[in-house]
Amino acid sequence: MHTISKLTACTLLGLAVVATSACSTKVTRLQEGEEVALSDRWNAKDSELVANEMISDALSFPWASEFEMNNSRKPTVIVSRITNKSHEHIAIDTFVNDIKRAIIRSGKANFVAAGEERDAIRDERRDQELNAKDAKQMGQEKAADFALSGSINSIVDQVGKDRVTFYQVDLRLVDMESNIEVWNGQKKIQKLQEKSSFGF
Repeated sequence: MHTISKLTACTLLGLAVVATSACSTKVTRLQEGEEVALSDRWNAKDSELVANEMISDALSFPWASEFEMNNSRKPTVIVSRITNKSHEHIAIDTFVNDIKRAIIRSGKANFVAAGEERDAIRDERRDQELNAKDAKQMGQEKAADFALSGSINSIVDQVGKDRVTFYQVDLRLVDMESNIEVWNGQKKIQKLQEKSSFGF
């Protein structure tokens, strides 16, 4: 048998420690709203900022105040469809929820449920008719006065290890009765990702 020298043993032990350290994982809990951009991809902060800015712009137009003046109530809005046409997966539901929160927080309009959420509520109402003595009546839903729709597009420009990603969000609000477009908004975001030539 060969005897391993103390120097060799120490060297192997040192390499093992370095390898273990290199493979270790650290998780840090972040404060709500704190942004950590690990890449140039669309993230939760983009969703929140774009929703807040675009809804603030939409509410600066007279459609909501004019509707309330003429009908003695706040307008109701439904999200018709927001399509992801970008090069990457984007959680559209998260963006839609950010839009809803921004409008409801403003106190100038209400939302009505759409899609799967609306179907689930209707199923619950049908179940109530069969099983609850104080069931909510069918056919009493509030119709939407305005429909919100739009899209998220992107363009990627890359040279070597440097990349610029451009996002464009287009939203429009249409009067459900007259089909008049009462607001059209656009928000653009550009992100530069630079990669170092050095590293492992």
